[in-house]
Amino acid sequence: MNFLAHLYLSGNDEDMILGNFIADMVKGRKIYGYDPKIVEGIHLHRKIDRFTDTHPVFRKSKVRLREKYRLYSGVVVDMYYDHFLAKYWSDYSYNDLKAFAGKAYSILKGNLDILPERARFIFPYMVEHNWLVNYADLESLKQNFGGMARRTPFDSGMEEAVGDLEDHYGKFEAEFREFFPGLVSYVQQQGVTLPHHREQMNEGKSS
Repeated sequence: MNFLAHLYLSGNDEDMILGNFIADMVKGRKIYGYDPKIVEGIHLHRKIDRFTDTHPVFRKSKVRLREKYRLYSGVVVDMYYDHFLAKYWSDYSYNDLKAFAGKAYSILKGNLDILPERARFIFPYMVEHNWLVNYADLESLKQNFGGMARRTPFDSGMEEAVGDLEDHYGKFEAEFREFFPGLVSYVQQQGVTLPHHREQMNEGKSS
C-alpha cells in the first residue's frame, strides 16, 4: 500500500503515524535511533507490506501488470489501491479526506527535524500537490507516476500506468474492494485502533 493507506491504518497515535510514514526510508540499525512508539509504527508498516504482498487478491492485480512493469508491478498496484481509497474515502472513513490529509501534513511538518532525509525531501512536494487528496484524480495520479518513472534507474514505463488502470478499471476496483477490508481487519488484530474506520455493509460494492 502507498502513503494514504498506511496513514489510514496508523490510527490517531502521532508516533505510529510517523513510523508508518518513514518505514521505507529507514534502513538497517537506524531504526533504533527512534522512540519505541515510532519503531512500532515502522514495524506495523512492514507487517502491512508483508500481508499485502502475499495476499492472493493483491497478487492477482500484480499479475495483470507483471509482463509490462515487472519489478514495479507491485508499486503500480499500490498506487492504484490508494487511488480507490481516496476516490471512495467516505465509504471507508467517517472523517473528511481533506481534514484527514491536513492533520497528517501537520503532524509530519511538526516533526520534520526527526524525519529521514528522503522524507524531508519529498514532504514539500507532497503538500504542494496534495498527494493524499489528489490520488483520487487520474490526471494527478498520472503526474505522480511520471515523476516516479523519472526517478527509476532504468525505463520502468510507469508513466503509462494510468492508461493501464483505465483499461482494466473495473477489475482493479473490484480487487481493491475485496482486499482492503481484510487488510483493515489484519491491522486491527495487531492491536491498532482505527476510530475513523467505517465498516462496510457491502464489501463487494463496485461502480
